[in-house]
Parts: sequence; structure tokens; C-alpha cells
Amino acid sequence: MTGRLVLGGAPLGQPGDVGPRLRAAMASADVLACEDTRRLHRLAQDLEVTFTGRVVTFHETVEASRLPGLVAAMRAGQTVLLLTDAGMPSVSDPGYTLVRAAVEAGVEVTSVPGPSAVTTALAVSGLPCDRFCFEGFVPRKGRRTAFTALAAEPRTMVFFESPHRLADALADAAAVLGPDREAVVCRELTKTHEEVVRGSLGSLAAWAADGVRGEITLVVAGAPAGPADLTPAEIAAEVAREEAAGETRKDAIRAVVARTGLPKRVVFDAVVAAKDT
Repeated sequence: MTGRLVLGGAPLGQPGDVGPRLRAAMASADVLACEDTRRLHRLAQDLEVTFTGRVVTFHETVEASRLPGLVAAMRAGQTVLLLTDAGMPSVSDPGYTLVRAAVEAGVEVTSVPGPSAVTTALAVSGLPCDRFCFEGFVPRKGRRTAFTALAAEPRTMVFFESPHRLADALADAAAVLGPDREAVVCRELTKTHEEVVRGSLGSLAAWAADGVRGEITLVVAGAPAGPADLTPAEIAAEVAREEAAGETRKDAIRAVVARTGLPKRVVFDAVVAAKDT
């Protein structure tokens, strides 16, 4: 009989957010795979759990090399508990490759569900959450291209971002999605210095310019329904703003089309008319 893989939801900051099932899973697991052994021992201390299972690291640099051994342990009948530093495994954290390997090996995969920064930030944001999409970390390169691809996305969007790149990410989002697009920055969720800052992308970019610390989850409102109601002069001004930010005329028009929902011909004609006048 094969063992199983258990995905454990670790607390975002407050150990009290996890229940007795995670404590029991930690105490009974044959193997505990974790991102950081120091954090695992700290969590065990906070939860007053004593575990006897073998502890192995499982993060992106050792993920591939750890898979064969973990799968072999599960095939031998052992229970492997996977814990990340915070939140649910596989959600922008290690876990997906191990889940796939376990499924392909015919091993049972189950979970002890727990906190997630994605749904926690969405819930406290005050933005529509009946439909949403999670976009992971904002790309380090090509941010404007990534935001342009999402400009017409009607669902509320959730991103992760590092604190030292937050100001630039917000500025690029404001340039592409519009400075008035509603957004929320959630910092240090559930922790002592938790802060939830709501406003427009433009105002949040100005707020973050002086520097921000901590774990960041960014929630951005989806695109408004229907095309924007803009005059030709206002459309041309939007394109000019994109060009002033370094975009080519073609990319600027594409960005305004995506952001406003207006037909490309309408935007192009507005630019030509402005040039003629």
C-alpha cells in the first residue's frame, strides 16, 4: 500500500490561525518537507508540536533533486507532509512538481487547508470578489507588457510583489491601466504591522515611492464594463501619455485600446485628428 502526500497550510503570520489538524499532521508525518527548516522548527515550537518524522528541505533550488526520494518514500507507504514558509503549497510556492509526481505515481494527494494570502487579501480589499484571477508575482521585466495583456480583464486581479519593486510596479500599472483604476495594497497580512492601503493606482504609486517593507499582496480592480466614454481629444491625450512614457506609437495605441475598450480604428483616428490640428 502506498503512502500519501499531505499539503499543509502554514500560517501567514499568526500561529493561532491553524487548527488541530495541522498539529496532528506535523506530529504524525513520516517525512516533513519544508522550505526552511528554521521556520519549521519555529512553527513547531509556536504550536507546541513534537515531530519525529524525517525533515528535508524542499525549495526551488533542490526541488528536482528531492522528487525521486520523496516519491520513493510515499511508494513505500510513508506520509509526506509538505509545508511552505506561509500559506498553501503550490500557490506561488513549491509544491506543484511534487503533486504532479505523486499523482503520476498513483499516490493519494490530500490537504490540511489553511490560510492563503491570495484569498485573505481579496476578502479584505473591498473590491468585487465573486470572480477574480491570481497572476502570481508581477514580472521583473516587461511589466507594462504584462499589464497591457490584462488591461481588459474584467475580474479583480491579485498579484504578489516584493517591497522594493512595489513603487515601480504600481507606477507601470497606473500608466497602463489608468491612474484612476482602484487598487489595494495589503502589507504584512495577519502580522503585527498589518496594513491595508486603498486608493487609486496613481495615489498608491505616490504612497509607495518613499519605500515599503514587508510581504506585499496587491489587489487591482478589473476593467470597467463597456468602452470608455472619451472625446477624441482625450483619446489622443491618452496615447500621447503612453508615448511620453517611452512607448512606440503602435504600442501606445494598443495600450489605450486595451485599457479603454475602444475600437482600434477609433483610437487611431483620434490620434490622426489630433496631429492634423
